[in-house]
Amino acid sequence: MILELLSNPPVWRARLVAICAIAVAMTFALPMNSTRAASVSVSNFKLENGMEVVVIPDHRAPVVTHMVWYRVGAADEQRGVSGIAHFLEHLMFKGTKKIAPGEFSKIIARNGGQDNAFTGQDATAYFQRVAKDRLALVMEMEADRMVNLRLRDKDVVTERKVILEERRSRVENDPANILGEQMTAALYQSHPYGTPILGWEHEIRKLDAKAATDFYKRYYAPNNAILVVAGDVTVDEVKKLARATYGKLKPQMERVRSARPKEPPHRVPIRLNLDDPRAGRATVQRYYLAPSYTSAEPGEAEALDLMMKVVTSGTTSRLYKRLVVEQKIAASAGGWFSGSGLDSGRIGVYAVASDGVAIADVEKALDAVLAEFIENGATQKELDRARYSYIASHVYGGDSQVSLARRYGWALVNGRTIADVEAWPERLEKVSVEDLQRVAKKYFDMAQSVTGVLRPTEKKNAGTKEAGDEGGKS
Repeated sequence: MILELLSNPPVWRARLVAICAIAVAMTFALPMNSTRAASVSVSNFKLENGMEVVVIPDHRAPVVTHMVWYRVGAADEQRGVSGIAHFLEHLMFKGTKKIAPGEFSKIIARNGGQDNAFTGQDATAYFQRVAKDRLALVMEMEADRMVNLRLRDKDVVTERKVILEERRSRVENDPANILGEQMTAALYQSHPYGTPILGWEHEIRKLDAKAATDFYKRYYAPNNAILVVAGDVTVDEVKKLARATYGKLKPQMERVRSARPKEPPHRVPIRLNLDDPRAGRATVQRYYLAPSYTSAEPGEAEALDLMMKVVTSGTTSRLYKRLVVEQKIAASAGGWFSGSGLDSGRIGVYAVASDGVAIADVEKALDAVLAEFIENGATQKELDRARYSYIASHVYGGDSQVSLARRYGWALVNGRTIADVEAWPERLEKVSVEDLQRVAKKYFDMAQSVTGVLRPTEKKNAGTKEAGDEGGKS
């Protein structure tokens, strides 16, 4: 399955930059209000059992993307059973009373479609891309496994081995991901975002059919789900099919998502070091606590997105130009803003040392770039470039049926609305250079940060925390 690990935002930020590079030149030639004309006509309604349905028409080809989003993710797990949300995502392909174990994806494939799933901290989603005339089949199958999942002990044991191997390949064999996981755990002192989506290995080993079934029965219900259908359909067509499939399911009357712990005030910086012989170049990275689009004050998330675009995103950013192009002390440098979470977000910066350069010097140069921005802010030209780039990616992202389904699904499952999604370009237009400087001063706060340094070494298993570093995790 695809695991939505937001712990490595530089990867998807890099992809976004690549898309934007193609689009920006064209967008600069357009008046700003021209970008709003490309919005699609999105409709939504609710079934009697409480299931929300979103319809995104796209009649260019007789194809549909069908996504079911559950309002549950890794951050909803009880302590001691980390990884159960992701584990259940895998087990959802093991069969029901109607569908034999392992047959779900095969049926989709035999009907010319594709399917997959992913787990995040706040949501779990399942999706298929099929011809329009196969939509009824897909809806029937997805509605069936929403309430009729059957787990055999041998399937649970086999899939647990798969999950453990996934953790080994993704985390244990990658020093950068080991450090990133530890940094995230240190950043969130109380909130469950500090627990990895994959789960801790010693807890994964204890996951069983009962734990998966309990989690399934509590969270998998129509009134805890959002159906998004994008493609060659009308609202009436989707409504008829949804009522005939999902509409027959009973809602879960108990409260499905419990309140999560609040993060306490952070008062000191935290610093982690990892020395690992498998590391390539020395790297420094830092995470800061920040709000998400759902939790931020009006305009703050948009300002954070644009601020990080100016300071850290791509080869035109302040950080890259200073450390890589001008000073030549870094082989790479960048950053990101992760603002899609339900309860909070974070911002991050990183730099990879050039050969022969001490990582301490790279970190000092990185800090200088941030301090300069806090002091002087952005120019209007930098802000305009970042704004047009993001609006261009928003407009051109509308050409992808899957991207549209994800765009609306992520927003709604995390407490936002269709109107929020569609007003995003307009809200970007309202951000000023003063707003960028204000959020920089507020959120580039060392007391709200974790800094991690990864260094190649010949030593074995030498991960430590420096006793003499400023601050520390108590």
